[in-house]
Amino acid sequence: MPELPEVETTASMLNKLVKGKQILDVWTDYNSSYYKGKNNIKNPEFFKKFKKEVLNKKIICVWRRAKNVLIDIEGEKTILIHMKMTGHLLYGTYKPVGKRSDLKNLKRSVLEETDLQWIPIEPETLKDPFSRFIHLVFELSDSKHIAFSDMRKFATVTLISDKEALSKHFEKIGPEPLEKEFDWRALRARLVLRPNGKIKTVLMDHFVLAGIGNIYSDEILWASKIHPERKASSLSDAEIKEILKWIKKLLSKGIDFGGDSMSDYRNPLGEKGDFQNHHNAYKRTGKPCLRKGCKGKIIRKIVNQRSAHFCNTCQKLYS
Repeated sequence: MPELPEVETTASMLNKLVKGKQILDVWTDYNSSYYKGKNNIKNPEFFKKFKKEVLNKKIICVWRRAKNVLIDIEGEKTILIHMKMTGHLLYGTYKPVGKRSDLKNLKRSVLEETDLQWIPIEPETLKDPFSRFIHLVFELSDSKHIAFSDMRKFATVTLISDKEALSKHFEKIGPEPLEKEFDWRALRARLVLRPNGKIKTVLMDHFVLAGIGNIYSDEILWASKIHPERKASSLSDAEIKEILKWIKKLLSKGIDFGGDSMSDYRNPLGEKGDFQNHHNAYKRTGKPCLRKGCKGKIIRKIVNQRSAHFCNTCQKLYS
């Protein structure tokens, strides 16, 4: 699942690419009976309302909160997209291909057809195989498109009010760890909420802290020399300070590298990030620990149903 650095990369890039553009049309082939009656575009009735609300609206800005991409449009509405496990937003020129003979006309009525395949024209990087699962397309006033590739169809796309975007919708999500005012005392206060929780899963708890998932929690704990099964309440102030230092360093580094593309994440231009080439723990099972002077190796263990990668020597479990 894209974590804070990947979502931040997506939102900041899209903001530069689409800010000020107008949404001329919207297409989707999402349709699930499970979402009947719910405010999700996978519910066809909600999608009709969604489309009516966003048509001909100018994009004011694109920003991030936790793991959500928020597209603020004219008026009092904001498009919320949670990319979930395998989703990523793309920007470029696409051509719809389908069974109907009038597709060449690209009329709005054509985009009401759900039986379409969207073929990327440019940039060339959109032709990556991991970006071919297009289930949502916004046609923009610059003759380009925002396309959403979602291989497993787990994503959430909805419409919320601007007030909800700033408060109510995110009231159960923890603070942003990269905010300047988020210091070690603030982190300690959040950890107190899960005193008996194992630090690996506490860091990933979106109620405790926003935006950290499997990859960055492994890297943060390796850098901090903290065992993933340590109870949150067992951490000293010095250890909490160390964890915070690496939270800020590694999330910032992830953003600088354009995210992590070990799996299928791609940025809006279809390009891979580079953070996967700088792992010290995540998915390095059986390999030597890269810490200078350490003779341990990276092992993998399931912690509260999530995989944890850590060094069996320099990340000790203390009672």
